[in-house]
Amino acid sequence: MSGNDERQTPQGDLAFFARNQLLTADDVGRALKRMAHEIIERNHSTDHLSIVGLQTGGKPFATRLAALLSEISGAVVPVGLLDVSFYRDDLSRNPIPRSAATTIDHDLTDRTVVLVDDVLFTGRTIRAALNALSDWGRPRSVQLAVMVDRGHRELPIRPDYVGKNLPTSLDEAIVAKIDGVWIGTRGQA
Repeated sequence: MSGNDERQTPQGDLAFFARNQLLTADDVGRALKRMAHEIIERNHSTDHLSIVGLQTGGKPFATRLAALLSEISGAVVPVGLLDVSFYRDDLSRNPIPRSAATTIDHDLTDRTVVLVDDVLFTGRTIRAALNALSDWGRPRSVQLAVMVDRGHRELPIRPDYVGKNLPTSLDEAIVAKIDGVWIGTRGQA
């Protein structure tokens, strides 16, 4: 993607207009591999680990991270997907949130859950995810992995594993996908 290409995002009628590509697919792959090694190093094994991606942006990163963890450790690491639409604190402003299926086929009780998302911004989505997780068990601990941390936190939430720190202004937007990371602006499609 180059120049002011339009990239569709799942946020209503808003379109993303890319200004610059900040990370290539190879950069994203290297960051995910590094994060996988960091997760194993911190947790000493993958025996009680569960990867849970946030719908929809965290899904490809969670899937790839779980595959890398399984490849490195030689053991299957369970992966699930979590929809936080109805746990958000902005339902009064957006009464009909876009939602996607939650698919977690194992109990999270006494497991270390690594929540995975594409971009960490205000921290409100992660707050919603922590509330939603309680419906699936009581994890021993919860860790946070994000491809991009862009700052501007409104809540005291800090990622444990970060692909790339990209400080941004409030009027900029970030789109993170497996095939790259772009910075640009949002506008009407």
